Amino acid sequence: MKDRKFNTISINTNNKVVWLNLNRPEVHNAMNAEMIAELSEVFSSFKEDKSIRAVVLTGNGKSFSAGADLNYMKSIAGFGFEENVADGKKLAGLFTAIYDCPVPTIALIHGAAFGGANGLIAACDIAIAEKNTTFAFSEVKLGIAAATIAPFVIKRIGEFGAKELMMTGKRFKADEAKRWNLVNHVYENGLTENPLSRILDEFESSAPDAVKQTKALIKNILGKDIDESVELTSRLIAKLRASEEGQEGMAAFLEKRKPHF
Repeated sequence: MKDRKFNTISINTNNKVVWLNLNRPEVHNAMNAEMIAELSEVFSSFKEDKSIRAVVLTGNGKSFSAGADLNYMKSIAGFGFEENVADGKKLAGLFTAIYDCPVPTIALIHGAAFGGANGLIAACDIAIAEKNTTFAFSEVKLGIAAATIAPFVIKRIGEFGAKELMMTGKRFKADEAKRWNLVNHVYENGLTENPLSRILDEFESSAPDAVKQTKALIKNILGKDIDESVELTSRLIAKLRASEEGQEGMAAFLEKRKPHF
């Protein structure tokens, strides 16, 4: 992936953190078929990379993403039913690749996040937005529904928040997005510290495999009752206590030193 050249995104790795930037600033990082394919490829590749601690998804230029590209929308306007199904599955595949990414994913949002951009946000583990960011589930204004992103948005914000935001298509700012749990944190340029650096520091001081296992654990026990979860969680804690990271972490705690993760 290091030698791969992309047309719609840019990638940089710094201190085991991958910075993945949407890179079509001239159109406010609107998503087209090529961007969807490139993002899907990159997020799927993280399953093989053991060195990465976190992925930060953001956008170059004035906006995080304005949603679907106008020319892309024109090209799919003439699609038949089966072509539209196939196209929808490609976009859903991108959101699934983000959601299933084994390492922590953080969306860093500014400017605007319209339509499908909210699927990118909802699929990430943590979302951080600049206070003046404008959000909208604008699909209903175009006579369609926010269908492909719906499973991820509803999982993040719940049924009734999704009803208000997705059915009205209204525009709203970052503080309201936080109230709906679409984003975790809001910061204001120049006035409050961006919480991203603090979150990345926490990941840096945590055992990387334990973080991955915790992410997988949360996914695996969702929807299970307590009795079903007991066997899974008991086996996981036994495995992690015996692991190299677990042994090092406990030893460091008892010896009152920093662990070597």
